[in-house]
Amino acid sequence: MTARLQSKTIIVTGAASGIGAGIARGMAAEGANIVIADLNLEAAEAVAGDIREAGGSAIAVRVDVTDEDQVAAGVAAAVAEFGRLDVYFNNAGLNAPENFLDITKAKWDLILNVNSFGVVLGTQQAVKQFIAQGGGGKVVNTASIAGRQGFPSFAPYSASKAAVISLTQAAARSFAGLGITVNAFAPGVVATPLWDQLDRDLADMGQPDAGFEGMSGDILLGRPATPADLVPTAVFLASSDSDYITGQVIAIEGGMILV
Repeated sequence: MTARLQSKTIIVTGAASGIGAGIARGMAAEGANIVIADLNLEAAEAVAGDIREAGGSAIAVRVDVTDEDQVAAGVAAAVAEFGRLDVYFNNAGLNAPENFLDITKAKWDLILNVNSFGVVLGTQQAVKQFIAQGGGGKVVNTASIAGRQGFPSFAPYSASKAAVISLTQAAARSFAGLGITVNAFAPGVVATPLWDQLDRDLADMGQPDAGFEGMSGDILLGRPATPADLVPTAVFLASSDSDYITGQVIAIEGGMILV
């Protein structure tokens, strides 16, 4: 049976840990050439090394998704190593809880810059490369259930992920004529290092019930996700199986948000 992503070159931002690392490993197992793009180059190299040791193909590059030149350099590195770019995953993101009355402009700017403007820059550079190759290509964005339903302790994060959903739709409309599809997936509660820090922050705010365990209680399927639960959808959106889908957001949340 042929691997579904055989020889496709895929950049995944924020792939040195958590969701990004999980989907990078899963897509590498399907034959993809993976570029681990992350601020933490040492951790990115470790993930790329794991992929290569497992028989896959991967390199690591240091990329700040809010820096246009670094994003462009990441794309250039992928093309230099593997000859072309087929899929770009705008996955890098961060969260930092605050009560609504305590939201600061500094925290707002940080979260929106990484989670939302990072998607703009990544999409721009990916599409420029797709055009240079003659058209076609896929962009996949990591949204969140928080983009569909705002959470009181995560207002800036919720706003940033709502922006990701809107950017997915706008880009899908912008580039469909070039044969480029743009879609997103929206995870719910996923067991990653990000949640460990969120739990500590929420406990410090006196809101331990708003953390990982508390939110997991609303999942119809009875458990939080792991990064491995997201891999099949990531592979689908990166493969030719999704060629007739664009502008869509696929929820992967075990039945938390029914809309």
